Amino acid sequence: MHLFETFKMYPILVRIILLILFPFSIATAQDAKEMHETAKEFMQQGDYKNAILTLNKAIAINSTDEGLTRDLATSYYFNKDYRKALNVIDPLLDTNEPALEVYLIAGKIYYSLKMMDEAEKVYRTGIRKFSRNGAMYNDFGEFLWNQKNEEAINEWEKGIEKDPAYPNNYYNAARYYSTTSNKIWGLLYGEIFLNMAPFSKKTPEIKEILLEAHKKIFTDASLENNKENNRFEIAYRQTMKKQSSLAAVNITPESITMIRTRFILDWFSETKRPPFILFDFQKQLLQDGLFDAYNQWLFGSAQSLPAFQSWVNAHPDEYAAFISFQKTRAFTIKDSDYQK
Repeated sequence: MHLFETFKMYPILVRIILLILFPFSIATAQDAKEMHETAKEFMQQGDYKNAILTLNKAIAINSTDEGLTRDLATSYYFNKDYRKALNVIDPLLDTNEPALEVYLIAGKIYYSLKMMDEAEKVYRTGIRKFSRNGAMYNDFGEFLWNQKNEEAINEWEKGIEKDPAYPNNYYNAARYYSTTSNKIWGLLYGEIFLNMAPFSKKTPEIKEILLEAHKKIFTDASLENNKENNRFEIAYRQTMKKQSSLAAVNITPESITMIRTRFILDWFSETKRPPFILFDFQKQLLQDGLFDAYNQWLFGSAQSLPAFQSWVNAHPDEYAAFISFQKTRAFTIKDSDYQK
């Protein structure tokens, strides 16, 4: 007698079997899901050894969950078990449609194992598949930069163009331009990053870069026009050069505030200026009476913490209003805001 015929003849037997097996399958799936959440907590805490133990237990229950496997590879990577990470991630790359995160972590794993050709192939494939994802361009740019390949800036620039809401390409591009004679995009990208990620661990570094760039921009070739400038760059250079007399004195947070205030007033006095979201943001702060506090936040803490704290103590209401504004208004850039 076939099994199907047996089930037809004994429907109660079918119900008993389902009652026994169905709750068990739900429970195991739930267990794996709960283990995954626990593992994520371990990962957030930097406890990758316990994350690895937990993820392996979860995979023993549910081996088809790509998210579990991907997080296991990531945990092995951050625990510096690069060979184990490679053994976990390689099968995921062979699937039909690997997730974005698979390409990102695979590139890091290959690089750590000094498998440079494989890493570059992974990044280029990832960019083809996820051509509008800023993280792919950022990580590929960092991969190139770590090999002293200045083509890295092209990837960061492309990432800004394709995914302007992703902050890390601005961070890396700002650092790159700070090492060149052209400080303009270092200034602009750096300030955009600070507004997109004001509480990042990278914030103090970029504040230092901005302060130094403002000290040098009037004395190097940054404000000189050349035939390669686009309309926006030409307008920026011409407007900033008008502030040269203010830069003749010692560059301080106060003098930078004066320069930037005059710049914004001059920029918006012309009706044909190219739009730029950062300047719109500065104009709003100026109109709201928060521009002084904003510039102190940008430059004061980088130049002298005691002097900055003295300014805050002397202007508590103004600084509190700026911090409240900063926490309640997210600085975001849409695709239509891109300008280069």
